[in-house]
Amino acid sequence: MIIDSHAHLKHGDAQKTEYSAEAIVEVMDAVGIEKSVVFAMSTTTRRSIEMAQRAVEQFPDRLIPYAYALPNYERSVLEELGEAISQRGFRGIKLHVGECTLSDYVVDPVLRLAGEYGVPCLIDCAGRLGDIERMSNTFPETRIIIAHLGRYLCQDETVIDRFIALAKRRPNLFLDVSGVVMLHKIEDAARQVGVERILWGTDGPHNQPDTVTFARTELDKVRELDLNPTDKAGILGGSIATLLGV
Repeated sequence: MIIDSHAHLKHGDAQKTEYSAEAIVEVMDAVGIEKSVVFAMSTTTRRSIEMAQRAVEQFPDRLIPYAYALPNYERSVLEELGEAISQRGFRGIKLHVGECTLSDYVVDPVLRLAGEYGVPCLIDCAGRLGDIERMSNTFPETRIIIAHLGRYLCQDETVIDRFIALAKRRPNLFLDVSGVVMLHKIEDAARQVGVERILWGTDGPHNQPDTVTFARTELDKVRELDLNPTDKAGILGGSIATLLGV
């Protein structure tokens, strides 16, 4: 089973581009993706939940919802997140350092809640290794997914190597390989951390050059790695299926 563990109903680009559930499933059908984790960002937590719920209601067997956490020191959003997970069947939480500080007094309640409910947090930390290290140490029961092997489109091997080394030490850390351009680093991560903690995603849809070609290219990146077929299958779906209990 191929599962896209990182798909956007709403992006964080300058245009805050949105994609409908129908558009996402159309791409999935075209390239052979059976399920996708979907979420919206660059919006409120409440709207992100509403957007993901509508999408999953349309395609309950294809789409898996995450809630987008946008807490601040005045508003924790814990009630909204807890209700989404406990009553609406949401399977994870997304945090993005571009819109939310990773300071302990803001994000720690969200990480604690994720651990209590047994759902993962997908965090785009923009290369902030120290923040991820602190969070993984403080909340060992919370499964944290590091987006983009640490930094989106990173071309600095040292940065990626540090995140791989941290994940190797911390069993509650998982590595998302969407938006990775140094493909040999996916191989390094698989061999050092283990494919059971390596998660494939498109970070899509993206209209470059078109949504279907983009998704197919992201699939081919893993299919062409110097790994055995079992490991490739784990990265392309087996690992996230196990993590989410799909």
